[in-house]
Amino acid sequence: MAIHPTAIVEDGATLGAGVEIGPYCIVGSQVKLGDGVRLHSHVEIMGDTTLGARCVVYSKSVLGGESQIRGNDAAGTRLVIGEDTVIREYVSFNLGSTKGHGVTEIGARGYFMAYSHIGHDCRIGDDVTFANSVQIAGHVDIGDGVIMGGISAVQQFGRIGRGAMLGGVSGCNEDIIPYGIAFGAHAQMAGLNIVGLKRRGVPRPNIHALRAAYRAIFYGTKGTFADRAAMAREQWPDIAEVREVTDFILAPAKRPIMTARPRGPGEE
Repeated sequence: MAIHPTAIVEDGATLGAGVEIGPYCIVGSQVKLGDGVRLHSHVEIMGDTTLGARCVVYSKSVLGGESQIRGNDAAGTRLVIGEDTVIREYVSFNLGSTKGHGVTEIGARGYFMAYSHIGHDCRIGDDVTFANSVQIAGHVDIGDGVIMGGISAVQQFGRIGRGAMLGGVSGCNEDIIPYGIAFGAHAQMAGLNIVGLKRRGVPRPNIHALRAAYRAIFYGTKGTFADRAAMAREQWPDIAEVREVTDFILAPAKRPIMTARPRGPGEE
């Protein structure tokens, strides 16, 4: 264990084996740092915050600040960050809130670039990548492997499904289906994240089925949007990715599913 003499570690903090705490860091009394956690200089970690093993936090990041809600009571709220997560400069993650479910959950192996923010009561999956200045409001659910482009933002109570991608400088106020790609100031679906699907090792027949289901759901004319999702689930019952997308669409949610951009001439 190595703690710089200028760092402040309050009584009660729990430090795992091999923790490194750099100059001018502040670690609060309820903080728990897993084995091998490294804090660069001027990091502040407060509240009931847990960092998993081997997390690395860069300068000026603030983790475990109270949720940004008028009249919020932070008592009993938590922030939990999974192992092997990299948190770059000036990142902020808030505690959960008593008005929500009380905990903000960040999965393992995430990479959060400079100035990213995650608000209270969010659930962020494993292996996500946030580019610089991504802003996530409270109560947002983001699935495993999601990629967020720089200066993008997600409105409160939003959902982004597993393996999806939101382009840079995009505003998201509707839910993005698993494996979808969206972009724009008022973001719209632009198709499926085919590259991401291939990287995940999804078999080619499954990708073809998912593309067909996407076209049927988003560009079909028979029935309502929900009807088309239900029909797609029935048409491809053995394709796991189609089931995941249709279950996401049909699940109860605060926000509507993001619509697809109009197709251009000659597009299928």
